Amino acid sequence: MDIQIVNHSANPLPEFATMDSAGMDLRAHLTETVTLAPGDRKLIPTGLHIALPQGLEAQVRPRSGLAYKNGITVLNSPGTIDADYRGDVGVILINHGDLPFDVAPGDRIAQLVVARYERFIWTPVERLDSTIRGTGGFGHSGQK
Repeated sequence: MDIQIVNHSANPLPEFATMDSAGMDLRAHLTETVTLAPGDRKLIPTGLHIALPQGLEAQVRPRSGLAYKNGITVLNSPGTIDADYRGDVGVILINHGDLPFDVAPGDRIAQLVVARYERFIWTPVERLDSTIRGTGGFGHSGQK
C-alpha cells in the first residue's frame, strides 16, 4: 500500500527496522533540545504530514526502550491520526521518570503503526445477551 507523505523535517522518512516490524520510528523535528522535567509533558513535532486512505488510521505509540529505561511514554497512547487529518504528526511525550529527559533534534521519540478500522452504527436494544463473564470487569479474572 502507498501512503502519501510530506516531510518538512531534515530527518529521513520513517522506515521499518526489520521485515516483521509493525511500526516505524518517528523522529523529533526540533531546532534545539527540549527538556522534559519529571511529570512534564510536551507536544513534539515530527515535521511529517500524511494522507491516509479512508478506512485506515495511524497510531502513535511509545517506544519500549524509552519507556523502560527513562519512563518516557506517549501520553495519549495510542494517539490516533485520522484519514482526513493533514497537519503535523505530533507526539505528546510525558516524563514518568525521576530525572529530567532531553529530546534532541532527530531523536527517535515514538513509533507509528497504520491499522484498518471498521465504521459501525449503534443498534439500540433493551438488554444484551448473557455470557459466562457477564459484567465482571477490572480484575475479575483474578491473578495467576
